[in-house]
Amino acid sequence: MFHGIWLEKHNDEFQASLREFESVEELGDGDTVVNVEWSSLNYKDALALTDRGAVIRKFPVVPGIDLAGTVESSASSEWQPGDRVLITGLGYGEARSGGYSQKARVSSNDLVPLPANVTTQQVMALGTAGFTAMVSLKRIEEAGIQPAHGPVLVTGAAGGVGSVAVALLANLGYSVSAVTGRPSEGERLRQLGAQQILPRNDFSVPGKPLAKEEWAAAIDTVGSHTLSNVLASTRYGGLVAACGLAQGLDLPTSVAPFILRGVTLAGIESVHFPITKRPAIWQRMVDLIDPSTLSLVAAQSIPLDRVIDTAHELLAGSVSGRLVVSLA
Repeated sequence: MFHGIWLEKHNDEFQASLREFESVEELGDGDTVVNVEWSSLNYKDALALTDRGAVIRKFPVVPGIDLAGTVESSASSEWQPGDRVLITGLGYGEARSGGYSQKARVSSNDLVPLPANVTTQQVMALGTAGFTAMVSLKRIEEAGIQPAHGPVLVTGAAGGVGSVAVALLANLGYSVSAVTGRPSEGERLRQLGAQQILPRNDFSVPGKPLAKEEWAAAIDTVGSHTLSNVLASTRYGGLVAACGLAQGLDLPTSVAPFILRGVTLAGIESVHFPITKRPAIWQRMVDLIDPSTLSLVAAQSIPLDRVIDTAHELLAGSVSGRLVVSLA
């Protein structure tokens, strides 16, 4: 017997509840059982838990796009009982049961070994948000943009992806400007490494096709007018990594930044990022962020029975940083 969150939908009537499971068979297919120790609460999870955004593609399901724990059993010779593992994305918590259960039934092909010198709780303080931030940073580096080339902007900096992005960039020596609509988060963002705090309202309203060149690169978690304004103020040859849509799916911009300044707009997709490349991404991220920084990234730890209520708080904008979920 074990506990988990169960999402159901019958005749358009949605229900999210904490329930008891009698067998892992109830969780769907999979050749490996993981004893889940920690998960996290992401923006996408909050949408799923409140039946918004059409996140869930198959009902009924256990939500939770992240999980970390130890292997209980596996049909694959690659994994042994007791191995420490994690999963982010790959359709878990959307099309198949995910991390908000004390046990998870998964495919052995989707497992990533836990990075060295980190706990399951610490790795979930990073979770999908951290992984997305690291993939965004990797794209900036691949474009040849170095700290000496100028400041890097991070929008939605008080959120999960933004907080980790600020810390990663600062630890690599970039000058980071952080955009947030929460002035109270300024001190935390400075502790993470931001050198400049900018108000959200400077970016969230309609702007010009081109503005003063400011940023060598940017990581945008917001979309819509914010992304348009970031593109308009990116320096010649710069790159903007777009990885979020908190303000909206639209992009009211022009071709001006692209054809007059050679700006690159790079889309960041972390859900189906190649599994063979994931261990190196995780290990480098863990190496760049020390435990003291993780305490600034992760706002709080919550038990499983608080997840549903906290999802509403997250969507209301009253939560900053990362939320980790204890399955103990």
